[in-house]
Order: sequence, then structure tokens, then C-alpha cells
Amino acid sequence: MCRRGVPVGEEVAFGKVISCPTCTKALAVVQPQHGTQLVPCSRCRYNYELMSGDVVSFRSESTSNDWSMIQKWLRWLRLVDRPLPAAVHSFVVQDPNGIARTLRFATETVDVPAQEGERVTFASAAPATAERGIGPFRMSMRTPGWRPSEPMAITNHVTGRITSLLRAPPKSGSGAAFDNAFIVPAALAFASGDVATTFIDPTLPHLIAAYAVATVALGGAVNLFIYPRLNQLPQRTVDAIALRQELLVQYESLQQRVQDLAQVASSEVRMMARMFQLQNKMEAVGEPTYGARIVRVVKAREGIYQQLLTRLKLIDKYAKVASMIEIEVEMDVDVLAAEAVGAVEEQVAHLIEAEDLQKKWRTQAEASDEVERLLNTAPLSNSS
Repeated sequence: MCRRGVPVGEEVAFGKVISCPTCTKALAVVQPQHGTQLVPCSRCRYNYELMSGDVVSFRSESTSNDWSMIQKWLRWLRLVDRPLPAAVHSFVVQDPNGIARTLRFATETVDVPAQEGERVTFASAAPATAERGIGPFRMSMRTPGWRPSEPMAITNHVTGRITSLLRAPPKSGSGAAFDNAFIVPAALAFASGDVATTFIDPTLPHLIAAYAVATVALGGAVNLFIYPRLNQLPQRTVDAIALRQELLVQYESLQQRVQDLAQVASSEVRMMARMFQLQNKMEAVGEPTYGARIVRVVKAREGIYQQLLTRLKLIDKYAKVASMIEIEVEMDVDVLAAEAVGAVEEQVAHLIEAEDLQKKWRTQAEASDEVERLLNTAPLSNSS
């Protein structure tokens, strides 16, 4: 079993942490074998469908000039806050089980969020099959304003880029002039201002006019305030996954810190290489006047080397804490996860204190930069 699991020398990846498209909290870990899964968010308490796979094909087209005057007019009057899509994309994604799905969505810019062959994960609104209730009293448990299985965000596993998605406009010839989401804000604005008088006959009784305005206002209030609350999952339902998602939040923070430290360490390695090269050049020339400069270069290089060693030790400690989180998430045991949250927070606090030492390192690095600048700008003495 060990031999058939993975090739020799290859490590099993922990997976890609996917964020919630609504509150941006860490939602779940998508591993290479995962395809489609339904995951609740413990913060906003809505269900989301994660569909992960490889991009088989895609088609994109710009829609910047396809908007009607009504849509532009509503946006100019600030009756609609939703941005207008700049491009429409149609992706065919195949999951590890061989099941392909076509997802059509729009983006605020004309940039393509993924290329063919790249692995992506779509975070979509909960499907219609995830509704709860009996008969007509059924709740969707998905983010209000989104249709079942409608893509909300895409995460590119190769580049790490997360792109928020918009609803794609209807195709030409479908009979829909524009998105119905434009109608409700406009109706609310019309009903709440003087514009309503142009649509309500002043000869009608005032009671009918007031009833018409109140009906529109009440419908808007239900859609904006009451309906989102009713769609949320019960708190006891999301408590079971809250600890796991909290660990993933800590994991993402640690990964970002490791990445930042690695970038600084990489620049220090390049600086050390330049110091070695400079020392070799001065020693190859063999001029006595370079003796003092060689000593200064060696001291500066040794200081950078000590900084690099300390930074690598810090990276190693962060990596160990990240491995602790991976173990607890893989175990998926609530009791152990609860204990791990406290242990991880304690470890991170100690590491952050150690990371404060970077201020001293930064001061030393600036001194090393000054030494290098002097070495590069100092005029060479004529030995002949």
C-alpha cells in the first residue's frame, strides 16, 4: 500500500485552503482527490458548493459595450451598486472523478481567471438539493441574491489568485432584457420618492396608493433584512465546523508569514552571493589597497549570514506549527481540534515575539547595504 500510494520521493499535498466568497474566512481544504462538496461557513452561516477540477476548455468575450441605456442609467443614478461585468466566461471543468461541468460567469475586468489545464475551485451558492423544510416552507440556506449553484468566486490553485465573480448577463435572444436584480432597487427608489407619483394615478383613493407603496417597501425590507436571516444555518449546526475553520485561518496566516520570511531570506542569499563575488574579484586583482575593503566585505557577509540563519530557524518553527494544524485538520476530531486551537495560538504568540527581532536584523541589513554602497561608489586608487 505504501508503494502504490504515491511515487517514491513525492509528498502528498495538504491541499488548497478555499476562502468563503461572502465573508472571506477560510472555508475548507480542497485536496487533489476532492471534486464537489457542500460546506457551511461558521461566520456567515450559509452553505456553499465547492467544485474543484482541471480546466478542460474555456471561452471568453468582452461585454463592456453591450449594456443597455437602462442599465447604465440605473447605475448612474446609484440605484444599483453591483458592478457591471466587463467580460463573460464559460469554463468547462472536469473533477478527479471524470465528471465535467460547464460554468458561465462574468468578471469585473477582462482578465481571464485561469488557463486551460490549470486546477481551479469554484465556490458557488448552495444547490437546490440543499434546501431544508417541508412542502412550501423550504429554506435554501444559500447567500441571498444568488441562484442555486451559481458561481461566486474562483480560486486558481496554480497562481493562488482568488477572483470574485458576477452574474453573467442573459444570452442574446433569451428574451430577458436585463437582470431582474435591477428591478427591485429601482422599484424601491421609485416607491420612496416623488417618482412614484408618475406611476400612481392621483385620482385613486389615497389608501390604495399608500398600500401600493407599502407593499413594495415591505417586499424590499423582507428581501434585504428578513430573508437573509431566515436562510442562515442554525448556530448549533455550524459550531461543529467552526473549530476546523479557525485552524484553517491560523494556517493561512502562518503560510503568509513563511512566504514573507522566505522572500527576505532569498534576497539575503543573493546579497551574500554578491559579497562573495566582490571578495573574489578583489582577491584576484591582488592589489594591497583592497586589503581593508576585503575585511569590511567579510564582516558584512558574516553579519548577513547570521541574519539568514536566524530567519531560517524562524521559518522552521512556523513550518512546524503549520504541520500541527495539518495533523489536526486531517484527524478531524473535535476534541483534539479544540485543544489544538489553544496550542496553535500559544505557539504563534511566541513566534510573533521572536519575529519582533527582525527590527534589529533590519537595522543590521541597512548597515550592510551602506557598506556595499560605499564599496561600489568608492573611487579606485591608482597603483601605478
